[in-house]
Amino acid sequence: MPANKEDRIIHEKVTPVFERSIASLENLMVVVCDFTDGPREKPDPPHSHPHEQITYVAEGDLYFFMDEVKQKHTKGDIITIPSGIPHCIQSISSHVRLIDSFSPIRKDYLKLTDSRK
Repeated sequence: MPANKEDRIIHEKVTPVFERSIASLENLMVVVCDFTDGPREKPDPPHSHPHEQITYVAEGDLYFFMDEVKQKHTKGDIITIPSGIPHCIQSISSHVRLIDSFSPIRKDYLKLTDSRK
């Protein structure tokens, strides 16, 4: 199998201000998220999921909220999010790019499951 196979990557425009590209294997998923709606006055609503998550801030500035604790993050920062912990972001620059890694994979993000095998 080639190391970089485009048909194994899903590109989605989720909303007019949020796009993501998803690559996954059996046990690991990487999602590149682009937010273009900043700066925002309020954070997104908190959410949680059973997946462990590690996020790398590739571009931009944001506030990250976890368990109601607010932290400022910028390009080059890494954020670790344990399973089941409520969290959210607030963009404070015009563009934020996050690279999220999930384990196990988020099957709710996969729409092309038949073509990924």
